[in-house]
Amino acid sequence: MPNERKTAIVTGAASGIGRAMAMGLATAGIDVVAVDRAAGALADAAASAQGLPGRFIAHPADLSQADSFDGIVQAALALSGRIDILVNNAGIGQASIKADQRRNPIRFWEIEPEQWSRFLAVNATAPIMMARAVVPHMLKAGRGRVIAVTTSLGTMVREGYLLYGSSKAAAESAMAVLSADLKGTGVTANVLVPGGVTNTGLVGDEAGDRERMLQPEIMVPPLLWLVSDAAAAVNGRRFIAADWDTALPADRAAEQAGAPIAWLGIARMPIEPT
Repeated sequence: MPNERKTAIVTGAASGIGRAMAMGLATAGIDVVAVDRAAGALADAAASAQGLPGRFIAHPADLSQADSFDGIVQAALALSGRIDILVNNAGIGQASIKADQRRNPIRFWEIEPEQWSRFLAVNATAPIMMARAVVPHMLKAGRGRVIAVTTSLGTMVREGYLLYGSSKAAAESAMAVLSADLKGTGVTANVLVPGGVTNTGLVGDEAGDRERMLQPEIMVPPLLWLVSDAAAAVNGRRFIAADWDTALPADRAAEQAGAPIAWLGIARMPIEPT
């Protein structure tokens, strides 16, 4: 009898938002291949996940390396023979460049070429290449969910945020293209963002009162809905976790928290020749 348990790949799963989402999926009985370059923190997450209904498999990998993607896919297929969900969450934040970057913005002319290349590799290229490696297996099965964690639209154009904002904007644009390419295939592509400053390592040490920030677990209710049968036809949408009202039925919460992916709500689409 074929395995009916769903399998998910979650990148950046060792801490923060990625860990919360990976744990949420495993708690819901979904097997998770948890990917992160921080092998020690990833092992700690796997230890914490012991006893959950879904299996939690740690797979250390550096997504800036082109040979990592096929290895992640093979780990998921070895686990269950299927890939149902891809959560592209891994990212690099600007505190890794300048600890006080929120008070002293990183001006675009101060950026080193290798820094720009690193941010593009992790925040923009990796989600595309990860989807490229996974989606053919989903298309063959006639089902699958691709979910990307980008950032708030304001962050994409914020002063001093060329590295993070622009690389995440590229990922958002890519997801819009993916959703269009996947239309009618049974595989969907959507974006899920926290909706504000979130208590993760990306904000750095000078972020202030972390208890007042959004907490990573805010992502779990909309994520579980997006991977459920109820959201099978949802494609090309962007959901803000901070706007997700758990007191509402899930379909109403989704309507309240959702909008067109990327900038489609204001886009003037090109007129195709007839």
